[in-house]
Amino acid sequence: LILIGGFVQLLAGFLAFRKYDHLGGTAFLTFSALWSSYGATRVLGRSLGIGAGNAEGFTAGSVAFLVLNAFLIILASSFNVVLLCLTLAMELLTVCFLLFTLENLPLPFETVMLSILSVVCFYGAAASLSSCMFGKDLLAMGPPLLTVQSSGKDREDPLPCVCPKSHLTSGLRTIAELLNTGAVCGVPTDTVYALAASCKHPQAIEKVYRIKDRPQEKPICIFISNLEQLRAAAPPISPLLWEFMENVYPGGIGCIIRKGEWLKKLGVGAGYSRVGTQDSIMIRVPDLTVLVHLIDMTGPLAVTSANPSGEADSTHHDMVISRLGHKLEGVLCDGESDEVVASTVVNCTRIDESGITIVREGCIPAGKVMQIFERVKNR
Repeated sequence: LILIGGFVQLLAGFLAFRKYDHLGGTAFLTFSALWSSYGATRVLGRSLGIGAGNAEGFTAGSVAFLVLNAFLIILASSFNVVLLCLTLAMELLTVCFLLFTLENLPLPFETVMLSILSVVCFYGAAASLSSCMFGKDLLAMGPPLLTVQSSGKDREDPLPCVCPKSHLTSGLRTIAELLNTGAVCGVPTDTVYALAASCKHPQAIEKVYRIKDRPQEKPICIFISNLEQLRAAAPPISPLLWEFMENVYPGGIGCIIRKGEWLKKLGVGAGYSRVGTQDSIMIRVPDLTVLVHLIDMTGPLAVTSANPSGEADSTHHDMVISRLGHKLEGVLCDGESDEVVASTVVNCTRIDESGITIVREGCIPAGKVMQIFERVKNR
């Protein structure tokens, strides 16, 4: 029976390793070796003439098992009570092994130890089997007695600003509320990540310049959610420009058009003097659902790329957080950006007289932009 028990322990050890339970696997393989050694010595010891005078090797082995199992006891105390009890019972069984090699093992003590071990093994097997079959702990395994407290260095550093997920409605509302109160936030676009401020708060647009160390002479564009918003503001735009914008919006092309009081009807409000130049403004309709919903909640946004001036664009929300998070009130986290470069900027202020000019070639090639314009113009 003892040898059969050793085989069962060996099987349990292999099954534990298959489940990636390394502590359980190590414990059961150790128990198997101990159980088999003890069983073989106990059964065959007399016939092989193993006694107090010639059992030094077995005595040393039992002492080694005592030391090894002591470490397992410490580890088991951080898992559950059943495993701890099992390792304690095996430690007492190892004491029986040691006393046997010294020919000083009382039979009642051995009987009691084997009985305790049998009860613990039976309960542990039943608890494990029931949890595997029913998916919940019907038989309690007990809480760990030792817990390791992580030090402050091991804890993750707190984020420097509010960083909600873009796919959550609550996250979108959080960023919208911040923008509506005059905050500056990092947001995803259909190209790269950008810094956004409400056009209703000129002080927030000023803050964008300070955050980026952006030269004051470089204008900031605005994003709207759809072209119908622009139609409702009734800007003095020619049919050719309307047709061109209908072909490039939404998408990664921004159009520079003439500035006017119509921007206030669009919802730019107090930020009128802080967006664009004195005479012109770049407007873009992004092709990103989450950003369009955000603009619907805030009104037009003053937008510029989310990177320190002169540095590479940010293509992931982690880049925005690490580079500028300590200067922002929030970052809307949306993972990798769709593009690795910013939008293409087209000057349309003289579209009827001399056509369009490419101010900055970005994610949309200049050749493709010109093809769209020629097609629209010919039509």
